Amino acid sequence: MAENGAAEGTAQQPQVQMNILGQFIRDLSFENVMAQKGVGGEVQPDVNVQVALDAKKRSTENQYEVITKLNIESKNKAGGEVLFVLELEYVGIFNIAGVPEDQLHPFLLIECPRMLFPFLRRIVSDISRDGGFPPLNLDNIDFVAIYRNELARRQAEAPAEVTN
Repeated sequence: MAENGAAEGTAQQPQVQMNILGQFIRDLSFENVMAQKGVGGEVQPDVNVQVALDAKKRSTENQYEVITKLNIESKNKAGGEVLFVLELEYVGIFNIAGVPEDQLHPFLLIECPRMLFPFLRRIVSDISRDGGFPPLNLDNIDFVAIYRNELARRQAEAPAEVTN
């Protein structure tokens, strides 16, 4: 009897569906500072990667736009000179159905960027290589940690806004 109840409960839950309808580079900038300044010789890069995420509903039902912004700065460890700066804004258009409303926000800012990440990694690798540097292969990004940090930051700011 319990097996039937479990099967019925599973059948009632909506099936989550996610399709990537499109993905594209919205904005891309690469600046080879090292070449512009004529810096040469042996360098040891120190790479700093900053990630920002955003999502918004589109006018079509169940469609969302998810934006991943990367700001990457590579500096020489020895002198601190900037070697290159790469800024990338990458967008995915998703059709999402069956996700409960209270879980949609984390789904958009965790699962969708996770699906786009291999493409971002490839673009960063190609651009850094084509810019005259060894290919920069990004480590995996923990989108769950980024989401939690952003929630904590917003909660910390909320009491400050109420008292002002």
